[in-house]
Amino acid sequence: MKALQYREIGSRPEVVEVPDPEVGPGQVLLKVTAAGVCHSDEFIMSLPAEQYVYGLPLTLGHEGAGIVEAVGAGVTGVRAGDAVAVYGPWGCGRCRMCAQGKENYCLNAEAEQIRPPGLGAPGSMAEYMIVDSERHLVPLDGLDPVRNVSLTDAGLTPYHAIKNSLPKLGAGTTAVVIGTGGLGHVGIQILRAISGATVVALDVNQEKLDLATTVGAQHTLLSNPDAVAAVRDLTGGRGADAVFDFVGVQPTVDLAGGMVAAEGDVTIVGIGGGALAVGFGRIAYDAAVRTPYWGSRAELIEVLDLARTGQVEVEIETYSLDEAPKAYERLHEGRIRGRAVILPNG
Repeated sequence: MKALQYREIGSRPEVVEVPDPEVGPGQVLLKVTAAGVCHSDEFIMSLPAEQYVYGLPLTLGHEGAGIVEAVGAGVTGVRAGDAVAVYGPWGCGRCRMCAQGKENYCLNAEAEQIRPPGLGAPGSMAEYMIVDSERHLVPLDGLDPVRNVSLTDAGLTPYHAIKNSLPKLGAGTTAVVIGTGGLGHVGIQILRAISGATVVALDVNQEKLDLATTVGAQHTLLSNPDAVAAVRDLTGGRGADAVFDFVGVQPTVDLAGGMVAAEGDVTIVGIGGGALAVGFGRIAYDAAVRTPYWGSRAELIEVLDLARTGQVEVEIETYSLDEAPKAYERLHEGRIRGRAVILPNG
């Protein structure tokens, strides 16, 4: 079968022929219908050899959806022909976090070298993929896999981040979204759907801000040092009750820290390497700083429910598997509007 693989440190991903996977006990074989392209892939492919821990060659793709092709011995919850989405943050299934469906925070994953698809295990950018357990599959129940595959990360990650701050986002509050791309434009919609907050979106150019307006942001600002004063003006000097930084580079992290209100939340979702100084006098009184990772299986089910009711839609561009390297080039150049989706069998 064909697969998109990262094969050598510092190289670009390439489409290669690999052996067809064989399903084992407890596993599920999917014929992949859609796979999402993510900045996390860019991040791991930019790591130097001494920091790279994901194995080579690596079949990319941690956002996946497909049709069940075959099941291994002991699998009873899904059967051939089922249309499913893949819950990506795989865990041990035994620890106290996994028992709550929070496999994104599995206590044993590192010690047992359990890796998510596309981030250590073979991912979804292939004609077929192996899912290690049926508990890592969620029924699509009529959702279009191409339009919704990105919700497995680009929807789940902001949803998890925003749910943590919901007690602070009632009527009359303000939430700031920094970065309106793959995750941010979905985060804006989630905020509008489940919170009472007024949404302010920040990004680096008008095209990105236009997308933010289209998906529901009530105010848009260019992401520059002037944005701190602008947010404080919009909030009567108080600042934002929650700031969600979907970029995470040092300039955006600094903006987030500068515009958060007393008792507000700063949530750094993006993996751009920025760090926020905290301590008395360094940030607003009693502000909380979080660095969440992905989300729970229950939260993925909730995100897909939002999609079924039309409250969340992902802006997508589609590519064939042969065109996947081009999609990553466009992502690297900042030219993807929303999310790129690969169709391995399209």
